[in-house]
Amino acid sequence: MKSLAILVAAASLLLSGCATTIRSDVTTFQAWPASLPEKSYVFDQPRSPDDTLELRTYQAMVGQELAKLGFTPAADGNSAKLKVGVFVSTIDRPVRVLEAYDPFWTGPYLTSSYYYGRGFYRPYYSRWGGYSPFYDPFFYGPSTLRETIRHSYERQLRVAINTVAGQKLYDVTVQNTSRKQSTPQIMPALVQSAFTGFPAQNGQVRQVELELK
Repeated sequence: MKSLAILVAAASLLLSGCATTIRSDVTTFQAWPASLPEKSYVFDQPRSPDDTLELRTYQAMVGQELAKLGFTPAADGNSAKLKVGVFVSTIDRPVRVLEAYDPFWTGPYLTSSYYYGRGFYRPYYSRWGGYSPFYDPFFYGPSTLRETIRHSYERQLRVAINTVAGQKLYDVTVQNTSRKQSTPQIMPALVQSAFTGFPAQNGQVRQVELELK
């Protein structure tokens, strides 16, 4: 029993140490000047319906990354030299999935074939793809098709930095698709991806992988 407790504790530590990796496609367009002595900025304020507390939370995340790069928030729009726009969208893509399972079998199916009895051949396939098992009343019983809904969430973060006069300096788009439902949970990794290697090359498309903390 003591050995079992030690194994359980070790397994718990391993599971707690596992981190989720967020993989994003990052596209950057920039005309960043070689020297920019003044980096004070304000956020572009969207129209009233889009000005939500959620968006302001993401603006604060962008502000934290900008601070690492030497940008400072201006006291007001009149003293700012730059304007920063933050745009976020999340689209839920539900997909119907048919899974074959055997109500008399409690373990997972394995992609395989096997023989039993007097050489009778009965193939069966993975419940995660392929064909459903054949009906066999002398083995596990009839297979059943079960329909489930799997959600895939497509997220896009776009950050644009322009001068107050309208000159475009930096425009980055971060795209991520995952099965995680919570956008606020993933957004810190997307924001960090937007500024990885800042200002990057103009027209560069790259993949950035970060651990979700």
